[in-house]
Amino acid sequence: MKKALLIIFFLLLPVNLNAENISKVYFAGGCFWCMEESFDKVNGVIETISGYSGGHVKNPKYKDVVKNITGHYETLEITYDSSITNFKKLLEIYWINIDPFDEDGQFCDKGESYKSVVFFENIDQKKIIKASIKNIENKFNKKVVTYVKKFKEFYIAETYHQDYYEKNFIRYLMYKKGCQREETLNKIWG
Repeated sequence: MKKALLIIFFLLLPVNLNAENISKVYFAGGCFWCMEESFDKVNGVIETISGYSGGHVKNPKYKDVVKNITGHYETLEITYDSSITNFKKLLEIYWINIDPFDEDGQFCDKGESYKSVVFFENIDQKKIIKASIKNIENKFNKKVVTYVKKFKEFYIAETYHQDYYEKNFIRYLMYKKGCQREETLNKIWG
């Protein structure tokens, strides 16, 4: 279904979309299912892929990532049209979808693989991230514990993780509600 929608999307794109406008960003925000849902709705986002990044094991598997033996984080690869949105806007959306003060993971998912990480690919992105963190810390008078790491490699997660929130809607809603994700985000961000 998603592939068919992507094909239709690309066929209906304005002529000015070209490879120069296509960019990627990598965010780890706990459960990648929830992150996927949040970013799929964003104008200018072309595709989201759940996967793993930040670790030392090549081609990691979910069962090993969640055991915290790979060094990887559940990460979302976001492909976007930079003529519609940009890194800074996507970073702002990222923040309001995580708890940047939780040093143990995110929501009900705890452990190293569920910690929040913003990956940067260049010095400009790193500066934007650092300024954004400073603004959040000033606003809340609390230390942001989200890691800032240089992006190295992204590994696509197993097929059953892709578009999980769409393919397993009821299960996903039960998980999301059970983790009190929305309630926690509302307490933090309003």
